[in-house]
Amino acid sequence: MSDNNESAALESALRKAKAPVIVGVAGGTGSGKTTVVREIFNKLGPKDVTVITHDSYYKDRSHLAMSERAKVNYDHPDALDTQLLVEHIKMLQAGMPIDVPIYDFSLHTRRTEHVHMYPGKVVVVEGILILADEHLRNLFDIKIFVDTDADIRFIRRMERDILERARTRESVVKQYMESVRPMHIQFVEPSKQFADVIVPEGGHNLVAVDMIITKIQAIIENW
Repeated sequence: MSDNNESAALESALRKAKAPVIVGVAGGTGSGKTTVVREIFNKLGPKDVTVITHDSYYKDRSHLAMSERAKVNYDHPDALDTQLLVEHIKMLQAGMPIDVPIYDFSLHTRRTEHVHMYPGKVVVVEGILILADEHLRNLFDIKIFVDTDADIRFIRRMERDILERARTRESVVKQYMESVRPMHIQFVEPSKQFADVIVPEGGHNLVAVDMIITKIQAIIENW
């Protein structure tokens, strides 16, 4: 860890004991969650914001043959180690650092490395299923659902998986039809009812994003 990170950790430890604001950003695959989170991070700054993605907490599948890993439904809640994420958020709320797993999406395994994180004034948690789990969503002070049309989400999903996750077009379409779409209907879309704020069109809705950032700023000014 760099000296700058050590200094930031020390500063965090010396702050008065007050839990960070926990913000959950949910929504379907390709809805624009990452853009919303990026806007929050850029406006509030790296010193005050810690970002965690639920995708980092996929369960390790290294014990399975590659052919078997490809058959796993990665859009079902059971594919994720949500219990570990809950524990990590509680640690951040207590002012403690966490070791976030690093997941290799091309191999469906966890890497041996991890990311050491300290809590900022704001902890943003992003993921398609974070509002579907009661234990997880109860930890959020602000619950956001990013809502975007299905066709736009599918196109974004395909572009991402091909460019960033080494998938073929055929495999992306197959996965979307067999698991992504059914799981969205069963778990993601119903979780919208638990949101405090619904943001149409994701990060492109600058008015909604600015309102969210203003609300968060108002909270942390009294931190």
